Amino acid sequence: MHSTVWTILVAAVTAVVVSIANGLIVTPRMEARKKRLGEVHSARDSFSTHMTTIVSACVRLLSVPPPADDDLAWTPIMRERLSGERARWLQQIDDSTRWMIDNVATYAGSWPLRRLVEFATAYAANARMVMLSEREETAKLRHLMDLTRPVQRQFFGWPWSRARHHFADRRAFAATLARLEREATAS
Repeated sequence: MHSTVWTILVAAVTAVVVSIANGLIVTPRMEARKKRLGEVHSARDSFSTHMTTIVSACVRLLSVPPPADDDLAWTPIMRERLSGERARWLQQIDDSTRWMIDNVATYAGSWPLRRLVEFATAYAANARMVMLSEREETAKLRHLMDLTRPVQRQFFGWPWSRARHHFADRRAFAATLARLEREATAS
């Protein structure tokens, strides 16, 4: 009888000690980790959203050019409205590239491979510089699309698509960077 009581008492004390240690040590660490991982995934989702915003705004701007000055089918009010929409779409691109460069450490640093960190960082920096450049609007839009599409597929495409297009996307990105460099030195 004595050994049964002793066994139950030791088990109860052990359970209390383990429960207290778990509550004081393990649980706070797990909650902090959960919060960090949530922030990382939220930043990655925002990165994806901003790339989608850039591509869609570029497509809209290229698809809806400003009307010619001599086109009589456009009233002054419609010209002003279209001009306002185009300015808003350009502002969306500007806001997205600004967010990406300001938050690059949050989302880029979350990928485990150094080449992915460098890819995301190079993309954010170059996309922002294209947006800040004095290039013609159409050239900016085309460069942004050329920069964004391969990066978007490598980070957020289907896994089979990422693997299948890995080298082609890297070459396309490098070719766009080389083209940007040539244009910058030619100016």
